[in-house]
Amino acid sequence: VDAFQAWCGPCKTVVDLFRKIRNEVGSDLLHFAVAEVDSIDALEKYRGKCKPVFLFYAGGELVAVVKGANAPLLQKTILEQL
Repeated sequence: VDAFQAWCGPCKTVVDLFRKIRNEVGSDLLHFAVAEVDSIDALEKYRGKCKPVFLFYAGGELVAVVKGANAPLLQKTILEQL
């Protein structure tokens, strides 16, 4: 989940990375979403940050967090969680 605030929008720089990984691993294993933290109380702790935050969930549980648009770290985290 790309957790963003309305004033800065979702991180567009990693969309291509997400698409590439999803094409490689298959669409059944990996799902991407965006969430505006200003409108979701459960994501309140991510408000007021100027860098993107990526939340990784498995089985409904938060399993990893990557702060910043660090493409190598995002790719590593995605593949590790799969």
